[in-house]
Amino acid sequence: MKIDPNYLGRLFTGEELSVAERELAVKLPSMRKEKGKLVCQRCDSVIQEEWLLPIDAYYCRECLLMKRVRSDQGLYYFPQEEFPKQEVLKWQGQLTPFQEKVSKGLLKAVESQQPTLVHAVTGAGKTEMIYEVVAKVINDGGAVCLASPRIDVCLELYKRLQNDFACKIALLHGESEPYFRTPLVVGTTHQLLKFYQAFDLLIVDEVDAFPYVDNKMLYKAVKNCVKENGLSIFLTATSTDELDKKVRLGELKRLSLPRRFHGNPLIIPKPVWLSELDNYLDKHRLPPKLKSYIEKQRKSGYPLLIFASEIKKGEKLKEILQLQFPNEKIGFVSSVTEDRLEQVQAFRDRELTILISTTILERGVTFPCVDVMVVEANHRHFTKSSLIQIGGRVGRSMDRPTGDLIFFHDGLNRSIKNAIKEIKLMNKEAGL
Repeated sequence: MKIDPNYLGRLFTGEELSVAERELAVKLPSMRKEKGKLVCQRCDSVIQEEWLLPIDAYYCRECLLMKRVRSDQGLYYFPQEEFPKQEVLKWQGQLTPFQEKVSKGLLKAVESQQPTLVHAVTGAGKTEMIYEVVAKVINDGGAVCLASPRIDVCLELYKRLQNDFACKIALLHGESEPYFRTPLVVGTTHQLLKFYQAFDLLIVDEVDAFPYVDNKMLYKAVKNCVKENGLSIFLTATSTDELDKKVRLGELKRLSLPRRFHGNPLIIPKPVWLSELDNYLDKHRLPPKLKSYIEKQRKSGYPLLIFASEIKKGEKLKEILQLQFPNEKIGFVSSVTEDRLEQVQAFRDRELTILISTTILERGVTFPCVDVMVVEANHRHFTKSSLIQIGGRVGRSMDRPTGDLIFFHDGLNRSIKNAIKEIKLMNKEAGL
């Protein structure tokens, strides 16, 4: 019996394979004992007593969506094989000196097998910087995966890579088409649980984003899916304490890119006091100050992206704005918006003139020439990291490297102060 090539590098439960396929696969224990407790080998979750089945076997509830792991059954994988050597990079663009430095650093990291963190400001052109190292690994017959915690980021990456690489690309997320074997995979970090020692190079983008940060299961997925002699590279615009600690301990090498691709500084947010927002919204009105700022912005003709702290508040803002600005075409997106991708594209195409969003669009999306307002910037949902990411939506275009970035608040908190401080520091590091 011949192994299905789409199985290579993949991890399966026993129930997903036929008896004949199980005979051809490498078997792994499904669970291990650690400090007197059972631990799932796929996702590293501790098995709870209540997860006992009537057949006297345990199952893992944490990674159940990926098919059930049972203590009385094994896990199976099919060792990855090399791909044919080929030339895959089609991109003909030019890197800036700053980007070139990081790109060369990543090529060295692959040669020396040095796990690396790339700390690049938003709008630095991180995607182009990884092209050379991705192409090198694939050209040599290796397999590469680009992963991100956010679907929106994966979709954006996928579109870019399709234009710039000659090989087929598999896109994997909760609602995607099934996997097919190819040397270049783009997927959400949860999808990594389905691979085992599959990739020569794994690049995790937006490594500071929820749900990756401090998620033991996703850390395990990253570790498992890379070959023993493979390499992991992490990309971020806002580093975390855990990543900084690994850099200090020498577990990660840090490469820094403090300057945006067009050479202009990051936009420094303007904090603006705005009180009694809820009272106004309850009366189906906008606070006069907020209305005045929006009126002024709309005279510029540039698209306006407004971030709201909660879904209900965003919906209410959209409703009131549409009444107050009847000539504007206004959209609203959140994690539960069914046509989110269509609305995002409509805003990019200028079919929508104002888009209201929760933190779902804080990262990984590019809207040329946009202005940004954050309503209730001191809300707990807006962390330092998310405020920096939100700020990074402004000034990403060569045509307009500037723009308005306004943080409306009713009390400056640590997140706002630290976000502004870090943006200023990054500009200083870039010599701007």
